[in-house]
Amino acid sequence: MSAASGPEPRPIAATIAAVIRDGQVLLVRRANPPDAGLWGFPGGKIDVGETVEAAAVRELHEETAIHGEARHVFTAVDAFERDEHGHVRRHFILIAVLCRWLSGEPQAGDDALDARWFDLAGLENADLAMSFGVAEVARQAHALALSESEAAPTEIARRNQGSHR
Repeated sequence: MSAASGPEPRPIAATIAAVIRDGQVLLVRRANPPDAGLWGFPGGKIDVGETVEAAAVRELHEETAIHGEARHVFTAVDAFERDEHGHVRRHFILIAVLCRWLSGEPQAGDDALDARWFDLAGLENADLAMSFGVAEVARQAHALALSESEAAPTEIARRNQGSHR
């Protein structure tokens, strides 16, 4: 690295909010790079001092008007913004957070061109221009949400048992 070329670019930490509701996944059509014009999860850069979970919930609301609750960090994916020669201009590490829908209906805001629910079952067959890995991350989020909902009655029963001692 030379002084004239400046410091070597570093990956940028960002978060994506995976929200599953009634067999559907919430996606936004991105307005800005990387992946401008493609469908992906609501998300964005993590602010200094902000937790991954707080960033996911903030970005979810800013881009979709949906109120959510962060449940679990469950995977991370790389997203690259390249120049016209294919060189990496920016490298984002997108940390996926499963979020539970609390209220609201999708309304595009901030840097989203559109926001809506899509059926999980037909996501891969839909004629959607999606960011790389969206269908796979949606499947992972759905599996985690299902396991969480199946565990919930057991956890409630365990807590109730403990309170009657």
